[in-house]
Amino acid sequence: MTVQLAAVTFDCDDAMTVGRFWAAALDRPLDGHSTRDFATIGMAEDHAVGGSNAWMFARVPESKVAKNRVHIDFAADDSEAEVNWLIGLGAKRVDDKREWNFAWTIMQDPEGNEFCVAQTP
Repeated sequence: MTVQLAAVTFDCDDAMTVGRFWAAALDRPLDGHSTRDFATIGMAEDHAVGGSNAWMFARVPESKVAKNRVHIDFAADDSEAEVNWLIGLGAKRVDDKREWNFAWTIMQDPEGNEFCVAQTP
């Protein structure tokens, strides 16, 4: 037996805020049933798990207190332009890195969840 990725899920303070950011960043619509407590991108209308293209945002009482142990990496043909576009959507540039023959920018979404944008090789 094997497992399949069902969704990328974020714990957050405001699911609508984080969901809207990621919907814009991914150029995908925020699902219509989304609220401040729970928002989704790419879920089926019957609320079944939408496969690996589904993103979920769930409001939790705990605040984020440390760096994510897992994060998402994106690649772009023009990473600097993409980084600037994401900043315009509400992301924050944290650091630029060059290691292991790679170059990438560490970023945070509006609630501080880390993700990276790398230059397409």
